Amino acid sequence: MTTGFDFWDYAVFIAYAVLILGVGLWVSRDKKGHQKNAEDYFLASKSLPWWAIGTSLIAANISAEQFIGMSGSGFASGLAIASYEWMAALTLIIVGKYFLPIFIKKGLYTIPEFVEQRYSTNLKTILAVFWIALYVFVNLTTVLYLGSLALNTILGIPLVYGVIGLALFAAAYSLYGGLSAVAWTDVIQVVFLVIGGLVTTYLALSTVSNGEGVWKGLEMVVNEVPDHFQMILDESNPEYSNLPGISVLVGGMWVANLYYWGFNQYIIQRTLAAKSLKESQRGILLAAFLKLIIPLVVVIPGIAAYLMVNDPAIMARLGDVAQHNLPSLGQADKAYPWLLQFLPVGLKGVAFAALTAAIVSSLASMLNSTSTIFTMDIYKQYINKEAGDKATVNVGRTSAAVALIIACAIAPLLGNLDQAFQFIQEYTGIVSPGILAVFILGLFWKKTTNKAAIIGALASIPIAMYFKVGPNGWVDSPLFVDIPFMNQMGYTFLLTMGVIALVSYTQNKGQDDPKGILLSKGYFKTGPVFNIGAFAVMIILTVLYSLFW
Repeated sequence: MTTGFDFWDYAVFIAYAVLILGVGLWVSRDKKGHQKNAEDYFLASKSLPWWAIGTSLIAANISAEQFIGMSGSGFASGLAIASYEWMAALTLIIVGKYFLPIFIKKGLYTIPEFVEQRYSTNLKTILAVFWIALYVFVNLTTVLYLGSLALNTILGIPLVYGVIGLALFAAAYSLYGGLSAVAWTDVIQVVFLVIGGLVTTYLALSTVSNGEGVWKGLEMVVNEVPDHFQMILDESNPEYSNLPGISVLVGGMWVANLYYWGFNQYIIQRTLAAKSLKESQRGILLAAFLKLIIPLVVVIPGIAAYLMVNDPAIMARLGDVAQHNLPSLGQADKAYPWLLQFLPVGLKGVAFAALTAAIVSSLASMLNSTSTIFTMDIYKQYINKEAGDKATVNVGRTSAAVALIIACAIAPLLGNLDQAFQFIQEYTGIVSPGILAVFILGLFWKKTTNKAAIIGALASIPIAMYFKVGPNGWVDSPLFVDIPFMNQMGYTFLLTMGVIALVSYTQNKGQDDPKGILLSKGYFKTGPVFNIGAFAVMIILTVLYSLFW
């Protein structure tokens, strides 16, 4: 069953698709007399300006797991889920000031490449294989599944066809053009993403107020469901296990955010493709400001949907159409697709284009980064060390295609995945604390050794599983603790750091490791634009948390 798409809705969406494909293929073309090389394909010739980096970071980040999953979490738990977005803004400032200077100075293509320079080829290979598996079996499959679920809810398209359609759309320009095609189309994708998302928010709140305006609708939502506007949840809240109180500010959320924004290939790759460190940092700053407004696009609609579903007067006003694919606390991820049916003709097409832009841009980014890691860290390391530019680019395209085919085969099997955003965070959180510990100590503690990093990375898995299998997990035994997954990440990170520090100290007797990074005075100096912007972000965050504590 469709949700009333009209000619103009289809026209808007088709125009969007033609624009994206046209721009993607145009920027992908080989310049006359120039054979596309590895730097062109994987790092966009290191030519990206700050505004392309900032918008591309957001386009890569915002996907179905935000539009669908975070709106679903907004429906279930409220504005508290926005901490992932708002704390990410502060995380981006830290990444720009303290991580990027090291990465860019080393001229990296991939994050595993840093591991090789700082530790060893063996550890690099372990992490490269891990990231390829994570992107293919978790990230790509989840984005494809949630995206096709949205297509099914909105247009009645069967799940399998939706998966194939989205995959072909992303592949059409990203496989041929590489990061350049992905990054430049992302600039357009973000425009659709933000405008379409804000249109949905505006009209959802207007529907709540029965046409009396968005501010009246927002006032009604805040007054009638005040528990959905608490940023810091207490233990009595049913969603406390997902968002455990003050830990979102000073605990395990830092593990999730620093890992994601600092050491995630498909995110950090844009910053490595900058014209300069200054351009890269300004792009990070733009992304931080955009993260501040993302909750308006993806969380507020979910909260509005919660009020609409639970207010008999509003449901009576909406009529029978509102009963189609009705969201509930058990099926919260239906909230955003359900809202789209109430948009007027034409604007449905805009909102649908925004959702598709979020899905396709993330798919393209993940594909490009998967192929980058496989080509640069596996193929050139073990299969063909003498590979030329043509072979390298072709392997990049082929590996991306293979990853996409595997993800398409798995995506329809995910089934009844609810609150997908929380699901992804929780299960990525089993491995991210150990990897983050390896990187943080590798960057900032010169005594960290390769042996200690490998032992720490391996030890982090059983440490994480100890917390994971507690009373609410798989094993009902007093030997295991029962704590929220965000706290599990925090404790796993600290314990892993302890293991690495202990082994390093025992191995080197307190001496610096030969591969330790020398950080000279002024290494992390930033310009006035970055400093002023960072200060503004921190002020805005302080105000937001003061208002919604």
